Amino acid sequence: MSNQGERRFRRAITYGTFDLLHYGHLNLLRRIADLADEVVVGVSTDGFNEIKGKRSMTSFEHRSELVAALRMVSRVIPEESWDQKRRDIVENGIDLFVMGDDWVGKFDELGDVCEVMYLPRTSGISSTMLRDAVHLISSDEIDRVLGMLKSVAEVLRPFGE
Repeated sequence: MSNQGERRFRRAITYGTFDLLHYGHLNLLRRIADLADEVVVGVSTDGFNEIKGKRSMTSFEHRSELVAALRMVSRVIPEESWDQKRRDIVENGIDLFVMGDDWVGKFDELGDVCEVMYLPRTSGISSTMLRDAVHLISSDEIDRVLGMLKSVAEVLRPFGE
């Protein structure tokens, strides 16, 4: 529910890569759902991510499927270019465009077709942070942890049989 006195929108849209879906993504989408009856999410395609100089750890298909499975998301569309936003807003009857506050000012020109809002990012979490943490773990460390888990499984096996 939106806060008392806060304008309620019919349909909102946001865009992102949504790689390594995490609490920050959920927090953003929940806040958008508190503002609008429907939430449309543009998920960046793998091709568009290449243009942006990004490489996702998961495919567009998997990222889209995960975002679409969230109950606060009404529909997912592919984000294939920077300039599609205006067209998406008009074609989908959008009255609220939302991005994280790391984009402040970048989409103000869309204010002639809908309201533009920048919401604060969730501190302490980002896909970049998670991706960097995954890359810090060496294959030797992974093998060591798997070996420990195998040893624990062997010790516990007699109790489970």
